[in-house]
Amino acid sequence: MSELIEIAGLSKSYGRVAAVNNISLKLPKGKIIGLLGPNGSGKTTLIKMLNGLLTPDAGSITIGGVPVGPGTMARVAYLPDRTYLAESKTILQVLDFFCDFYADFSKDKALSLLASLGIDPSVKLKTLSKGNKEKVQLILVMSRNADLYVLDEPIAGVDPAARDYILRTIIDNYNPEACVIISTHLISDVEKVLDEVVFMRYGHLVLYTSVDNIREQHGKSVDAYFREVFAC
Repeated sequence: MSELIEIAGLSKSYGRVAAVNNISLKLPKGKIIGLLGPNGSGKTTLIKMLNGLLTPDAGSITIGGVPVGPGTMARVAYLPDRTYLAESKTILQVLDFFCDFYADFSKDKALSLLASLGIDPSVKLKTLSKGNKEKVQLILVMSRNADLYVLDEPIAGVDPAARDYILRTIIDNYNPEACVIISTHLISDVEKVLDEVVFMRYGHLVLYTSVDNIREQHGKSVDAYFREVFAC
C-alpha cells in the first residue's frame, strides 16, 4: 500500500518544552487513522504542522511526496477544534466562499448533505444550534475531494445522535484514496470507524498500529488498551 504522508525526524518546541520530539512516521492512503493521546501529548502541534500552520524546528513532512507548504495546502482539508466561520453569514454564502477558495469543493455534494439533515442553506450560521454548526463545518470539509482530511475533535461537545451522524458522514464521503486523521479524546465513540491508531505522549510517538492488531494481540478495545498504556 502506497504511503501518503512521510514524517521524518520531526520536532517542535515552545521555549524549553518539546511539543513534538523527533517523530518519524509513514501513513498510508485509504485509511482512517486515530491520533490519540492525553492533553499535552503534542497532537495539536502535529496537526498544525501537517496543515502548514506551524513550521518545524527540525525534520520534515511530505504529503504525496510534496513538502508541506503552499504546494500541499490545497490538498489538505482541515477541520479545527473550534468554530471559525463568520456567524453573520448564511450557509449559502459560506458555500460560495468555499467554491471560490477550493477547486476541489463540491457545492452540490454539500447541498445534498444539508438537505439530508433538513438544514436550510439560506439561514445564517448564528441561528443554528451548536450541533448543527458542527455538522455544517464537517459537511464543508467532507465536500472537498482532498488527499488528506485532518479532523481535530470532530465529535466533541455534540450529543450521541449528532456523533453518529458525523461519523457516518466521514465514512461515506471521504475520498477512498485519501487518508483521514481524527484527533479525539472520545475514543470509545470513534474507534468503530478507525483502521489504525497513533498514540502520542509528551511529544513522542508511543505506538502506531492497526486497530485489528490491538484487538487480536491484546484482546482489548482501542479505548481499553489506550487506558492501559496511559494509566497514571
